[in-house]
Order: sequence, then structure tokens, then C-alpha cells
Amino acid sequence: MYKKYNDQELIRLLSLDNAEAFEEIYNRFALDMFLYAGNILNKKEICEDIVQNIFIDLWSKRNHIKITNVPSYLFRAVKYQVFNHLRSRRFTSENLVRLNIIDISMDISKKMEYDELEKIIDCYVDELPRRCKQIFLLSRYQHKSNKEIADELEISLQAVKNQISKALNYIRQNLQQEELSFYFVLFFR
Repeated sequence: MYKKYNDQELIRLLSLDNAEAFEEIYNRFALDMFLYAGNILNKKEICEDIVQNIFIDLWSKRNHIKITNVPSYLFRAVKYQVFNHLRSRRFTSENLVRLNIIDISMDISKKMEYDELEKIIDCYVDELPRRCKQIFLLSRYQHKSNKEIADELEISLQAVKNQISKALNYIRQNLQQEELSFYFVLFFR
């Protein structure tokens, strides 16, 4: 029944204490998480423990956790658990090579998340009123100062500030509805 739900819907149901949604998340990702850990550790029992601990943690935090990308969240958790396990043991050069490979794959994942967020923000920018959009693009994408924008468009400095504020509020509100507001701060810092 829950196979038809996307990851975000499952996380929403999980936050409402839905055990079947939790089970579906487990079924979707546990094996791949185990294999991911196994590529580094080569120890079945330890990898099983890591995956189990991650899902126990997910269940215990279900009511207050904010996850925007379920696979990224879970595989990042595997990476950190593997790292903690390796840190508590002696590193071998082979372990370090494997950990570096994971770092590279995580960087690619972060880039994909950033690109996805950028597309979402671009959609909201496109929805802005014409003048508001024009001012926002000049400010955030062409990196012009408020004074430069005011001079170029022959409007007051306060009008520029108001339009930028209006645009940022609109984008922020929409991202909060999608639970992406944390990334908004990083994107427009």
C-alpha cells in the first residue's frame, strides 16, 4: 500500500507515528545502506548494526526531524556511522581510500541537492511580479547594489529594498511549505 507514496509523503506519515510508512522507508533503503557500509567495512554484523542504529534513530526522532532528501539523509548517516566505527579502530590505508571515495560521492550528492534547490528557487522567482522579479535578479544574480539598481531603474532606494524584501519573503514562505527553509539561508547568505 505504501509503495505508491514518494519519500516526502512517507516522512510526513512517519512524523505522525505511522509504523507502516517507517517500514516502507526501511524496505526502500536498508539493503542499499547495508551494501554501502559493506563496501568499506566488509563486516556483515557491523554493517547490520550500523543500519539498524540509523533506523532506530530515525524512529526515535520521527516527530521533530526535518528531512528534505531521504536517500541523502540516510546515506550521510551511514557515512558518519562508518567513520565513527573506523575512528574507534585503527585506520588502514585501504579504509582511508574507501572513505575518500565516499566523501567524493557525498560531494556529488550535495551538488545535486544544491542544483535541485536552485531549480526550485528559480521557479519561485519566475512567479514574482515583473518589477519585483527584475529587481531581485539584478540584486541576487547580477550582484548589483541597491543604489546601482535604483539608479539603473530610476526608482528610489527604498523601492528597491521593498521589492527585494518582498521577493525574499515570497521565496522563503514557499520554501518553508516545502520544508526547505534551512537551505534558503545557505543559498542567500
